[in-house]
Amino acid sequence: MTLRVGIVGAGAAGVGAAYALRNADAEVTIVEKSRGVCGRAATRRKHDCYYDHGANYIKESDQRTESLIRDLGTDGVVDIEKPVWVFDESGEITEGDDGDSHKWTWTEGITQLAKRLLARTDAEVRRETRVESIVCDDSEATWSLIDTEGETHGPFDRLLLTPPAPQTAEILRATEWDGERLGDATAAVSDVSYRTIRTFVLHYPFREEYSWYGLVNVDKAHEVGWVSREECKDGHVPDGESLLIAQMSPEWSAERYDDPLAEAGDDAAALVAELLDDDRYADPDWVDDQGWRYALPNDGVDTDAVRATEDAGLFFAGDWVVGEGRVHHALWNGHEAAERIVGRAE
Repeated sequence: MTLRVGIVGAGAAGVGAAYALRNADAEVTIVEKSRGVCGRAATRRKHDCYYDHGANYIKESDQRTESLIRDLGTDGVVDIEKPVWVFDESGEITEGDDGDSHKWTWTEGITQLAKRLLARTDAEVRRETRVESIVCDDSEATWSLIDTEGETHGPFDRLLLTPPAPQTAEILRATEWDGERLGDATAAVSDVSYRTIRTFVLHYPFREEYSWYGLVNVDKAHEVGWVSREECKDGHVPDGESLLIAQMSPEWSAERYDDPLAEAGDDAAALVAELLDDDRYADPDWVDDQGWRYALPNDGVDTDAVRATEDAGLFFAGDWVVGEGRVHHALWNGHEAAERIVGRAE
């Protein structure tokens, strides 16, 4: 019998699960609140520039990540050669220790990860559909999704929830099902806290050469958390131009999250100029931004609590399950959840 699988969220965990199910006897439906796919591993195009303004690249974790990237096709793959250096509260920049580790994206941006994974599946993606609650039919052992328009999606034999923990908890709180197990899972998911990040994209009509691709604040005491150079990625920035991705610290981001772009962008650019010791960076010729209220999980979830619902067909996946905000963690956590989904059906 074909297994009907519903997945909430087309981020790295959701598409990783769909990819893992590609050879199973499964009918997969992904319900995604946004127009795009890959969640915080997002890409925009503006003024002939491609830029990854959320997750900047896919970091090598083990051999399976490298094998997957190669299997998805080497055309357009970018392995960023320059290293990531570090800086401290005072703004002193020193060499980092990432060595020869891989940092992958694509000439058309990091969203190619999800697009290429999904292209190898038969999964249906229902975009711009925000899930509000879930319903369990115990008599049929099936699950359905209710969106904010009141439409029903399903029924599904297995359901996988992959949104950030606070959004997953909100869905669970609006759901009526087995009191103890649902309550334990909801409490565990609700306990996962996040760091907020506001990203600024700063463009300049000039280009400087540096020995680094990115700078990361290691003592977490600077107002800037991360700066990287999109021109280090083939195909992202026209010759002679520069595009900086500036991700501000969680404290700065939370305080300035709703400030107008003109004001907050000027302040962010001034901080970047100070860090790079070059006043020209205080005056970008265009600016873009994106706020990620639930950018990075601070810790992982109580695994026992969220695994307790799996025998009833309800699964969870995401970087918040692992406890570290990395694309490869979300991807493989979703992949592993899908393997358990298939295992439960056998």
